[in-house]
Amino acid sequence: MDSHGQDEQRVVWAVVDSDIGPLMLAATREGLVNVVFHATDAVRDRALERLAARLGGEPVEDQDSPLLAEAIRQLRAYFAGERHDFDLPLDWSLISGFNRQVLRELASGVPYGAVVGYGDLAGRVGQPGGAQAVGAAMGANPLPVVVPCHRVVESDGGIGGFGGGLETKRKLLALEGVLPEPLF
Repeated sequence: MDSHGQDEQRVVWAVVDSDIGPLMLAATREGLVNVVFHATDAVRDRALERLAARLGGEPVEDQDSPLLAEAIRQLRAYFAGERHDFDLPLDWSLISGFNRQVLRELASGVPYGAVVGYGDLAGRVGQPGGAQAVGAAMGANPLPVVVPCHRVVESDGGIGGFGGGLETKRKLLALEGVLPEPLF
């Protein structure tokens, strides 16, 4: 309860346009908790149901929420090519264990314009030979773009998989100068 006897708002969300399509952002008082690609009405509704089930309570749409304002500002600057990293409080409550360890290493250790192999990232967290487990962690990333799973690639030079789709991964890597811009 807050000082007025009201239940504190647990999760706020908004859909914002980006160069890779609509993104749904959700935040708690702890920080940004979820970024969802291709946030059509159906995708958004499924994401909100998952958030309600995992975090309790009904998420509330609030485009002007102070909890989301800085994340929206930084994402817009990133897509405009004006920002190369994110400085946001993150709520890691949707992920735990090995997956959280891998994503934290990715967030802090793979800068803008760089890529890392699945196996190399596994080695960084003390799990050499854990490339497939790293791939699973990337697929479970609740904070894509901000926690840059698009920067994880195959050791043989392949682009690897991506929950947001390979075209989205290519666009993000092109934005960061890792790949050339698509011709069409």
